[in-house]
Amino acid sequence: MITTLAISGYRSLRRVTLALEALNVVTGANGSGKSSLYRSLRLLAEIAQGGVIRAIAAEGGLQSTLWAGPEKFSRGMKAGEQPIQGLVRGDVVSLKLGFVTDDYGYAIDLGMPIPNDLSKFNSDPHIKAESLWVGQVLRQRNEIASRKGPGVRVRGESGEWKQSLTDLSPFDSMMTHASDPREAVELLRLRDAMRGRRFYDHFRTDRDAPARRPQIGTYTPVLASDGHDVAAAIQTIVEIGDGDSLEEAIEDAFHGSSLYVVEANGYFELEMRQKGLLRPLSMSELSDGTLRYLLLVAALLSPRPPAFMVLNEPEMSLHPDLLPALGRLVARTSERSQVLVVSHSRELVEALEAAAPTNRITLEKELGETHVRDHEPPPWEWPSR
Repeated sequence: MITTLAISGYRSLRRVTLALEALNVVTGANGSGKSSLYRSLRLLAEIAQGGVIRAIAAEGGLQSTLWAGPEKFSRGMKAGEQPIQGLVRGDVVSLKLGFVTDDYGYAIDLGMPIPNDLSKFNSDPHIKAESLWVGQVLRQRNEIASRKGPGVRVRGESGEWKQSLTDLSPFDSMMTHASDPREAVELLRLRDAMRGRRFYDHFRTDRDAPARRPQIGTYTPVLASDGHDVAAAIQTIVEIGDGDSLEEAIEDAFHGSSLYVVEANGYFELEMRQKGLLRPLSMSELSDGTLRYLLLVAALLSPRPPAFMVLNEPEMSLHPDLLPALGRLVARTSERSQVLVVSHSRELVEALEAAAPTNRITLEKELGETHVRDHEPPPWEWPSR
């Protein structure tokens, strides 16, 4: 389980350190930084896939993701007596991301490259430093892998440091290039754990959505991020997962209804029987809200539960009457997976808190900077470059 999440220099998240629990809900007004927090979690997941540089480029490059305000606010600026203005930069340009789990801590520091007239990639960020440690806070004594520039060191079983790499490219992470089952098994374990994290946001439910069309049926213990294989995912839950919980989730939201998977020439399609109707409804006939709820059911009742799952605004298109049932379903999922929900729906937040102990993280902005209301940040130290 992730116990601490730390972000520095990413959009409005100038300095944010959060304590996480089994079930977490991030909420706040529009523009308070919820989307930035979600995107920073996606960036952390991309590190283990080797795609963090590409992901930052897709957001417009490092300069567009960095904190846009001044390094420091004077008292006059905070009081509104002086205009907000930047001074001569004293700190290096830096985007930092990190987290701590029950077993390990990890942090990465990205900065700007040294300009090179012979290269056209001067906008790509460089990985300046990385660190892996044991325990809550990074210290010299508990660090077990360290990257400074192109060099990577790994601590051996007897405590001595061993040089693992000396020529690591600035766009490659030690997470993907230095993990070794013999000399850096901790990096390998953490990389695999990070790759297992799941993100679901904004399932398509329009008329041409992939989930509305029949798809080739094969065992699907993990729903795809776009939900195109929802029928196969539901049938997998029925056959090798928790079919009883599936029936309960449907009954909880749609009293008297049931789901069936129809197979034709190897293609699967969902049908829903509803109380009072003489025939079942196909996926193409379901409302956007009903389809979205079924997609969330397939994701949350996965027979292969992840260690960490993130749902971004799952209340989209859902009628308020469905939110209590969704809250109970998410709470049940948090008993086997750590869950973080990003939501601006007061009804969903209240439903979650009514269903299970919930760590509410309320974001708010002051002078363009995101702060966490009534939250004591856990201790944290960033690795040095």
